[in-house]
Amino acid sequence: MDAHDWDERYRSRERLFSGNPNGVLVAEVADLPPGRALDLGCGEGADAIWLARRGWRVTGIDLSAVALERAAAAGADLADRLTWTRGDLAATAPEQGAFDLVSAQYLPLPKAPGDAALRGLLGAVAPGGTLLFAGHALNGLGHLRGEGVDPTAFYQPAEIARALDRDWFVEVDETRLRSAPAPAGTHHTHDTVLRARRLD
Repeated sequence: MDAHDWDERYRSRERLFSGNPNGVLVAEVADLPPGRALDLGCGEGADAIWLARRGWRVTGIDLSAVALERAAAAGADLADRLTWTRGDLAATAPEQGAFDLVSAQYLPLPKAPGDAALRGLLGAVAPGGTLLFAGHALNGLGHLRGEGVDPTAFYQPAEIARALDRDWFVEVDETRLRSAPAPAGTHHTHDTVLRARRLD
């Protein structure tokens, strides 16, 4: 899906997602001291707003201008802690080495020659910072093949964990039951989670 497709998907409903922060984010970030965070694929902003309310300064990036407009409205009272940017990780890398937390929750990150998007994502994490990457377990994505989508064409958290070099320490690399019910019409019962710290 490109930016136009995502805009149309958001316009199809008054609110596409629940408005609640993702359970993986809440579980994994609660013990981190606030700093500067990057929320990739931020959508309507629930994760970024949750972080900002806890003292983080957050940049949210998304393909959809419609989603970002909704995010800005929802987080208007935190405008001094939130920055919303329309962008495509596959085309433009975020600011490198700048973020104490880089969060990608269910971000469909396509594999591509040169791995530019993955390198940009990893490079955005500051020394001592944390990468949090969550996805849907592959066994819950079989229905996508019937829609012409190959889920293995996108990075899974465990694949990213294996790609990390000695500059990283993997703190969590696991599959777990979802903490919230799956979205209507889906079969997502388990999450795959990577939490890794970039060494100083």
